[in-house]
Amino acid sequence: MKSRQTIVIALLAVSAIALAAAAAAASKTAGLVLTLVAPYLVLAVFLLGMVYRVIRWAKAPVPFRIPTTCGQEKSLPWIQNNPVENPAGPLGAIGRMAGEVFLFRSLFRNAQTEIVDGRQVFGSAKGLWFFGLMFHVSLLAVALRHLRFFTEPVVPFVTGLSALDGFLEIGVPALYISDMTLLAGLAFLFLRRAVLPQVRYISLFADYFALILIAAVAATGLLMRHFFPVDLNAVKTLAMGWVTFAPVAPVDAGFLFYLHLCLVFVLIAWLPFGKLSHMAGIFLSPTRNLINNSRRRRHLNAWNAPVKVHSYEEYEDEFRNKMKAAGLPVEKE
Repeated sequence: MKSRQTIVIALLAVSAIALAAAAAAASKTAGLVLTLVAPYLVLAVFLLGMVYRVIRWAKAPVPFRIPTTCGQEKSLPWIQNNPVENPAGPLGAIGRMAGEVFLFRSLFRNAQTEIVDGRQVFGSAKGLWFFGLMFHVSLLAVALRHLRFFTEPVVPFVTGLSALDGFLEIGVPALYISDMTLLAGLAFLFLRRAVLPQVRYISLFADYFALILIAAVAATGLLMRHFFPVDLNAVKTLAMGWVTFAPVAPVDAGFLFYLHLCLVFVLIAWLPFGKLSHMAGIFLSPTRNLINNSRRRRHLNAWNAPVKVHSYEEYEDEFRNKMKAAGLPVEKE
């Protein structure tokens, strides 16, 4: 029941964004604020929020080496170590981090636990890794394709990516592969949270809101591309105006365009304050970015406050008579 209420609240939050978009479409003033003022406010919130989060993470004390490892640490010369799974130097840590960022190395090892005949059984669970990687790659492809609105001439890389993404040539305009894989990844991640009891138990509003918000952005974008087309020249003029600080509000953009814009702005402003900020936090995770040299170097906690200790000698001096009376051995008579 609690999970259903959380999902409903997340849906209501996205619906509130839709109402704001409807107001922008109905009011010329609200539309001007959304297209001419909001982009810069959202960008400022995103940059300041992300800088704040990164500074907070960077200031967190990490006195000890705490990387999660699953390989042999470097020790004696005749013992073969694993330089990536248990990095002993910067190059190994960089390779390990690259595996996390580009291949989701940790998720690839994801396992599921079941009780079979009273025994705990571990099995492989590559679904989360596959759909998670597919979702992130698709989202990156969609974001890069949108760069064509912000550059003139269009960067050749973006043109090539769009051609590769739509090489199936299904429909006019062409249906992009990344659009479909993005929706498939979102569907898996949402159903995983909503259906699996263990995941549903720990899911919060922020989890559902982020997924529903991204799904709404993708859905409105697909609707504009394939069913309710907008004037792409006017959209590019607006985007180029943002870049050159001389935006021109589009004429008769329509409710769907304003809705898509509202959803995107909320998503960008939400990034630094929700779990989506892991896009920057992964690089500051001490369990991922540290080398493991605990056997070669002793790490001391520089943040330890001075503590007055009570040594055994002092303890015995204080309680020697009582210890003798109780028959306990003492070092000094």
